[in-house]
Amino acid sequence: MRVISADSAAAILDEKFTPLRIVASAAVLVESPYREAHTRLAEPIFKEVENGSEVIVHEAELCLSLLEEVKADVVHLDTSLGGLLVEELSPVQLSNMKLSIWARKNLLKILPKLRKIACEIQRKHGIEMRAIGKESIPVRIAELTAGSEAILYACEKALETEAPLLLGLPVKCQHRVADGKVYLHSLIADEFEVRGYAEDVSSVLSEVGIVEMLNPVARGFRALKITPTP
Repeated sequence: MRVISADSAAAILDEKFTPLRIVASAAVLVESPYREAHTRLAEPIFKEVENGSEVIVHEAELCLSLLEEVKADVVHLDTSLGGLLVEELSPVQLSNMKLSIWARKNLLKILPKLRKIACEIQRKHGIEMRAIGKESIPVRIAELTAGSEAILYACEKALETEAPLLLGLPVKCQHRVADGKVYLHSLIADEFEVRGYAEDVSSVLSEVGIVEMLNPVARGFRALKITPTP
């Protein structure tokens, strides 16, 4: 089965490790053995965390864009609603689900846009978009891929502003640099072969220093301090 999924990941943090802006979104095509992306489409977004619901719409749009380049059997949306078909979701269904008031409010706000994209995917490509969320390994790969790309985007931002910055990584992962690429390896049990990566085509990694540390206020998360080198 060939799966397209998308996610957004990594955040610029302030000195108190509070997330300020989501850095990157990525759509990926994943196929057997489901360990890393076969094809990727990534973008820097630097969106305020408060606008997180709109990011989900952008992720769906990235999935549609990637489908213009590759074929897939299904699309996994990073919204945890039990794998329901997005095009068939209704406000009544959302109202009857066990969701927080905040989650329900934000999903209701973006539901028309998500349904429109899901219907377009079905019409143009004949496949379904399912709201499966974090239960999906392809969504996890998209998260790690977006996080890998975010490291490079954050390096570029640090060089542009000539100032260090703090980047919060996705949950339970660790970064590695090798062969002109930056990797994020999952640290979750049974996911040790799962990873995302980004290619450092601009060689920004050679122009910064990166120190990895545990996030002191969010257990299970790590952060990178990225500093331009003299």
